[in-house]
Amino acid sequence: MSMRKGSTKARNGIVATLDLGTTKTTCLIARVDGGVPRVTGIGMIGSKGIKAGTIADIDAAEQNILSAVQAAEQMAGETIHGVIVNMTGGNLSSRVAQHELSVESHEISDADVRRVLEAGRQNLEPTDRTMLHTIPVGFTIDGSRGIRDPRGMYGQRLGVNMHVVSASTSALKTLAMVIARCHLELDGVVAAPYAAGLSTLVQDEREMGCTLIDMGGGVTTMAVFFDGKLVFTDSVPIGGSHVTTDIARGLSTPLAHAERMKTLYGAALVASADEREIIEVPLVGEDDRLTAHHIPKSILTGIIQPRLEETFELVRSRLEASGLDKIAGRRAVLSGGASQLSGVRDLAAHILDKQVRVGKPQGFHGLPVDFAGPAYATCTGLIAHALQPTSEPAKSGRKAPAAPPTGMLGRLGLWLKENF
Repeated sequence: MSMRKGSTKARNGIVATLDLGTTKTTCLIARVDGGVPRVTGIGMIGSKGIKAGTIADIDAAEQNILSAVQAAEQMAGETIHGVIVNMTGGNLSSRVAQHELSVESHEISDADVRRVLEAGRQNLEPTDRTMLHTIPVGFTIDGSRGIRDPRGMYGQRLGVNMHVVSASTSALKTLAMVIARCHLELDGVVAAPYAAGLSTLVQDEREMGCTLIDMGGGVTTMAVFFDGKLVFTDSVPIGGSHVTTDIARGLSTPLAHAERMKTLYGAALVASADEREIIEVPLVGEDDRLTAHHIPKSILTGIIQPRLEETFELVRSRLEASGLDKIAGRRAVLSGGASQLSGVRDLAAHILDKQVRVGKPQGFHGLPVDFAGPAYATCTGLIAHALQPTSEPAKSGRKAPAAPPTGMLGRLGLWLKENF
């Protein structure tokens, strides 16, 4: 895989991002002026050949990308040469990696910090997974923990604890190959919930502790931010397309109409007026509207609610298993297309026992109203990631360590409890 290190600002201050989702493929082109991104081009097309955030049909995915990129280029009046892409599938996982080296009792400098970070990355055991992000979450000096910035301090041994986000190497190779077939460079790959968090969370939420839940079409991903850093990511294999399928099967209606019903009438909680509101439901294989069923809206909600409850219960269990539920605080932010259903915020608050809001992209100029909602948090967040001064996409050939046998992120949870 060919991915460039460091900031992914493209030629002439242009940044291009690509959100490969289960239900839609979106390309954004932004011109950066003084660190402020202005969106100049947008291309979106319904996805084909992508399931649960993973490429399932190479030819269809290639056509998705080409169509979205060409539409964005035409709108922006620019030709792009590379894109930053999100990773939703690929079995995203988190763990903490620790490394320590000698600094010979001198004052710790920038060079020492870079040396321990690079040594920690090089020391990771190669596996069938590739690192997307290696984020330092804390340093130690001679065993003393809880040090945010060791520069200027003295000690004999400098250690670092790094949060490693990794994905399946085979999934990343397939992604890189499809991007190359579109005659584009792969400027970087970013975990989808990380990008969504950068787009929607305010600084106080990142500092005090917050869980970002990105409700995509095929997968729901989550990211925990604490002390201004990403400390945990995970995913559950349920998304908005599963809700659509439940409606289609439960009401014997075509998938296209099930999606329309979900968008127009879907809700996560039953309201008192739902029994009186009647919805027309055409049946599969029937062309005559006279054969359509007519049902109260409460039946539709009764199909949607259990699936969303299952989703949030799985998110809650993953957070509890990680040991980071308390660190994540009482705040949660929802993003993704499925988060726009009526009542989702209240249902999430009840099941997660947190204060919940629906997040929207922040700090972007030139973004049309239709593209300024939670469904586009990931795509805009990829731009925010590109503008970070310490942004570091995965490097070619760099492998990630295997997940610890004690759980997804047990050691990081223990380390945070010891230090905060």
